[in-house]
Amino acid sequence: MTASNDRHRQFEAITIADTGQTAQNWPVAEEVPVALIYNGTPHAVMMATPEDLEDFAVGFSLSEGIVNRADEIEEIAVSEVDAGITVNMWIADEQHTKLADQKRTMAGRSGCGLCGIESLEQAVRPLTPITSRNTFSIDQIRRGLDVLSGKQVINAETKSVHAAAWSTHAVDIDVVREDIGRHNALDKVVGAVARAGKDGAQGFLYLTSRCSYEMVQKANVLGVPLIVAISAPTALALDLAETNGMTIIGIARDDAMTIFTCPERITGVPQRE
Repeated sequence: MTASNDRHRQFEAITIADTGQTAQNWPVAEEVPVALIYNGTPHAVMMATPEDLEDFAVGFSLSEGIVNRADEIEEIAVSEVDAGITVNMWIADEQHTKLADQKRTMAGRSGCGLCGIESLEQAVRPLTPITSRNTFSIDQIRRGLDVLSGKQVINAETKSVHAAAWSTHAVDIDVVREDIGRHNALDKVVGAVARAGKDGAQGFLYLTSRCSYEMVQKANVLGVPLIVAISAPTALALDLAETNGMTIIGIARDDAMTIFTCPERITGVPQRE
């Protein structure tokens, strides 16, 4: 094994195929424990790809309702320690007191979206109805799918990470973030868009994963009217999206995609009666 960069390491491997065996160095994605700490108090430990961690911290804070705006985080400090990485954030005392009152001790894994939830009411929280009147074309969505594949740098190296992306009318892909965890990748995009002061409702999201209900919840923080997912959605995700006016497209490919909710936002598509 030899070190490569912060995103991956090279491991010696043997590939077996019909044409024979090949020994090679294979890039493998890094998976690092990242401790999120508010005002000196540990709150969560998430397994994540050690890149764009400031975006991740802001996006996590927004999507978890710890803060309402990116600028409510007064300072962020990322530090490498022996056991992993710490991300220290400083927020207002009243917000920290509220956070402490939640009594949520979280031990997160890359595939976990419910760590620390103590009740069913916390699991499926009310969402803000989507008010954006923006519409999107199938050609625009397909164009973004083509562009997205070329912007997944870590996945091109390792074949093992998810991506989330935010796209507007004017630009094919504005923001792309990658992580071993699909929730983490989306949190990074939420954080990047918020930190840049952009209006999330002016664009839409691509997910290289399935669209489950917690992904809808996280996307709702940005106010995006549309999610385009490479895999299929879950029933609860569709319930939440339909109720709150969000369009969900799943199983999105160059040659076909399926619109599950609010098709009126996609131009040139027959509307439901």
